[in-house]
Amino acid sequence: MDLLIIKNEEAYLRVKENAFIAVGLDKASVFPMGQVDRVKSLLKEAQSEDFPKAVIRRLTLTESPFEENAP
Repeated sequence: MDLLIIKNEEAYLRVKENAFIAVGLDKASVFPMGQVDRVKSLLKEAQSEDFPKAVIRRLTLTESPFEENAP
């Protein structure tokens, strides 16, 4: 599964009530690929505010069985 995420240097962005907050990956806002236009718009806003180095990144998730003793 592929999702879109906005990253600024080493932090990820959370979009909350039209504000951008630098957070870790576990708190970042993620968007389905079908919302690419919305993400591009949010990117422009973030870049014009406090995150000029922000970029859109593709986040690829995979699912596999959980094995208790796996490394």
